[in-house]
Amino acid sequence: MERAESKKRIEKLSEEILDTIGRGDNPFIKIPIRGSSNVIWNQDKGLLSLGDKTSKRFFINVAHARKFMQTLLVAAFSKQLLDEDVHASLREAYYSLKHTIKNSKETTFEEQGESDSTFVDLEVALDILRDELHINADRRGVAAGGVIIEDRGDEINWSKLGSGGWAIPGNVENIKFKDINADYMLVVEKNATFDRLHEDKFWKKHNCILIGTQGQAARGIRRLIHKLNAQFKLPVYAFTDSDPYGWYIYSVIKIGSMNLAHVSSKLGTPATQFLGLTISDIYHYELENAIIRAKDVDLKRAHDLLKYPWFKHKLWETEIKMMIKKKVKAEQEALAQKHLKFVSETYLPEKIENKEFLP
Repeated sequence: MERAESKKRIEKLSEEILDTIGRGDNPFIKIPIRGSSNVIWNQDKGLLSLGDKTSKRFFINVAHARKFMQTLLVAAFSKQLLDEDVHASLREAYYSLKHTIKNSKETTFEEQGESDSTFVDLEVALDILRDELHINADRRGVAAGGVIIEDRGDEINWSKLGSGGWAIPGNVENIKFKDINADYMLVVEKNATFDRLHEDKFWKKHNCILIGTQGQAARGIRRLIHKLNAQFKLPVYAFTDSDPYGWYIYSVIKIGSMNLAHVSSKLGTPATQFLGLTISDIYHYELENAIIRAKDVDLKRAHDLLKYPWFKHKLWETEIKMMIKKKVKAEQEALAQKHLKFVSETYLPEKIENKEFLP
């Protein structure tokens, strides 16, 4: 979204509030409800999304007044960022907005969690990404491959950044793709796995883009994956640990998350397919000596996954139930038991060539 459009949405919100005041009515902000009761699984789109339930945040209401004030503060701050064409981190925004209200002992924000959640409220109210308000999250993740981008006037070649790769920023809205030479994206959960594949030049040998999430994929990573898939139609293969947490990381990349269901259409990538690691792989590749005993908390999480409609597929149910029955799990690094380059020379090439994906 262009900066001018972001500004226009804030201005429209302020004009609506002023019009309400002008009529002598109690000013309010209409915000879609973000709770689980209003999160819907849209099977046709393959995404989580918000329903049509909304709430009104009134100024003249003891229960609402503080949040109403906070919402206008973050809106005004975002407008200032857009006017000046500068960006701020969530931490910077918190300290910029935190102060004691004149002639009182009341502070605008006690903790950063308050301002963080208010920015999400504004994001929902305006139907806009927080990133498009020039608010940056912490950076996390790394990429490598045949990609050339322009970032704030600098041209960056992802294939020429040494062992570290390109550090994915928290906000990728201003990234311009200059050249893409890749057949697909391989998204991996662990730093160690990314480093192994990067050192083995997997992305070069197999003409792909390698993306490391460092655990649960941050917003910037998910947005980057979405943009690459939407603009260049690149397939997305996810490679995680063989446990409920790794499988959930995959599902968040694919269909979005409960907490951010309001922006799933911009962060989720339904085309994502699961490459591994599966429970079946443990036995197919004879990794029994590398398994980890699943704890009760792991088994409970596995049972939870079986309840999600997006995991109600025969292949997924087979894998999850096998984990529960055998009470085992495994990490990506377990493949190193065969030999260090097994993952890059055998496991991944075989699974991709044979199209052994879970939906």
